[in-house]
Amino acid sequence: MRAPEETMALARRLRRNLSPPEARLWTRLRERKPGAPVFRPQHPIGPYVLDFYCAKARLAVEIDGMSHDLGDRPLRDATRDAWLQARGLTVTRVAASEAMGNADEVADSIARMATEIILASTPSPALTRGPPPPLCG
Repeated sequence: MRAPEETMALARRLRRNLSPPEARLWTRLRERKPGAPVFRPQHPIGPYVLDFYCAKARLAVEIDGMSHDLGDRPLRDATRDAWLQARGLTVTRVAASEAMGNADEVADSIARMATEIILASTPSPALTRGPPPPLCG
């Protein structure tokens, strides 16, 4: 899903200016441990920029500050979530205060969620080997 050039330019600017909760969480999510899911910060997708994205799990992580409770933001967030979900993405929202106070726990929880999604979408080896051998006898 290619994003418009304006969205891509916005994502580049946002990557250089992460909010404090995003920066704190990014220090944990960017660790590339063997077998751990890989995340991207400020990832453009369609008309939106996701705070964090794990492509393999199709998981969008949004950090919500207090402004997400004001005005038309709840409706805009719901519209955005519905758009992403209609395209097969899972969306999870994390309170900015939680990311600031418990970055390690939040990052671990997000990584577990991504891993569970990946494992659930991976076919069983028994299903990918082809038909069983013919029965003799």
